[in-house]
Amino acid sequence: MNVARTWGVALTGLEGSIVEIEADLSNQLPELRLIGLPDKALGEAQLRVRNATANSGMPLPNRRLTVNLSPASLPKQGSGFDVAIAIASLATAGGFDLASLARTVHLGELGLDGRLRPVPGVLPAVLAAARAGMTRVVVPHANGDEARLVDGITVLAAATLGDVARWHGCDAPHIDLPPVPSGVMTARPASPPELADVIGQREAVDALIAAAAGGHHVLMSGPPGAGKTMLAQRLPGILPPLDEAAALEVAAVRSLAGEVVVALDRTPPLEAPHHSASMVALVGGGSKIVRPGAIARATGGVLFLDEAGEFAGNVLDALRQPLETGSITIHRAGVQATFPARFQLVAATNPCPCGNHGVRGGECTCPPQAIRRYLGRLSGPLRDRIDIELHVERVGAVAAAATTASVTTAQARRRVRDARERAEHRLRETPWSVNAHVPGTWLRQGPCAVPPAVRRPLDTALQRGALTLRGYDRILRVAWTLADLGGRAAPDGQDIGRALYMKKGTAA
Repeated sequence: MNVARTWGVALTGLEGSIVEIEADLSNQLPELRLIGLPDKALGEAQLRVRNATANSGMPLPNRRLTVNLSPASLPKQGSGFDVAIAIASLATAGGFDLASLARTVHLGELGLDGRLRPVPGVLPAVLAAARAGMTRVVVPHANGDEARLVDGITVLAAATLGDVARWHGCDAPHIDLPPVPSGVMTARPASPPELADVIGQREAVDALIAAAAGGHHVLMSGPPGAGKTMLAQRLPGILPPLDEAAALEVAAVRSLAGEVVVALDRTPPLEAPHHSASMVALVGGGSKIVRPGAIARATGGVLFLDEAGEFAGNVLDALRQPLETGSITIHRAGVQATFPARFQLVAATNPCPCGNHGVRGGECTCPPQAIRRYLGRLSGPLRDRIDIELHVERVGAVAAAATTASVTTAQARRRVRDARERAEHRLRETPWSVNAHVPGTWLRQGPCAVPPAVRRPLDTALQRGALTLRGYDRILRVAWTLADLGGRAAPDGQDIGRALYMKKGTAA
């Protein structure tokens, strides 16, 4: 029986499914045929494999080769199956250790000269292979560092198809070719900017620390030059470092997006799409291969929407479901992909298109209808999902010349760490670890429910219709965060009042 088997991985979003690649050699007219629901890019593997094997000194047998990708009902996309198809096809003629092939996952695209070219999504593919119990994987040389981020799996980073064949016991000719290099790495700042650079915005800095401590979403409004962008850029620096699982998830998303990954970055990411970004750019998608959007790439970190009033209304409203669920599911014909979307939203907007509405000393030239349309981009349901609404004023001359020390990034990070430790201790017997993730029912009726006397200002606002129940729960979450920052066992009346002010801009 001239049948050889090996393994590949089919990715749907971040989820990977093990695919068995079977190659059968029969005495019929020479042909290489792929079956098992391949897409167009995968269907073109027939030509890449035939030329790559010939140029590697290992031509395919001059008979019919049928390659089956199983399960046949699972859609398979991209060129990452090339190496598995080539190795399985070559092994049907003998000379390979079939047992070695049968316990190895092969990933990578083939060049016509037989070199292995890097492909996106190697990290989530190797993670899927490890979860399926596989212990050996072959990847292109350029993806080697990325694949080695997964523990418990042996990685062969091969430069050529001949290297892979020799690893499986074949006496393949040695052709000296340089490995295909990886793409250009995305430049990232060495360290987040310093919080102490923010001058004269102590209330805004305190709100930013509260947002970091509780994982809360923030909306900042104010005129140009008030420091909204400076504040947002400094939020990742005061967030706790990512743990191993979160850093691996962030790296997997970036790998799937086509970025070069060589190490785990523990700094929470910051994504800041331009206000002209489309809905697909924000939430992800694609006609053939579904790629993660900005909200998935911001997982574990911050999604900053500068000039939020300039975004299209339907683009902003696409954030409503991910803000609630922490994930985004994209539906396309024949495929459904789910990506993580557990991020902190920071939106910044001017008070009007010209930025001078209500600004002391400024002259607004915008008609009332333009102001309403501009502010209406941030719909009521979206604002209801934001925990802290902050108005930022321009810094005056006295504040700019002040010599008092500002809050440093290190000081803010310590406060955030201490507050999160208190929250984790309180929530240690629950599935949650930060206040922003705690359901409203548990906040109102759970073992740590705030006494009715302390909640009375919220109950009054809810009864008047000034709050929705969702807003009520979000204020409770912020109040718990303020209590954690203050070292208190539970929120008091001042915490409730401060949280209500941070949400509605009015005192309790």
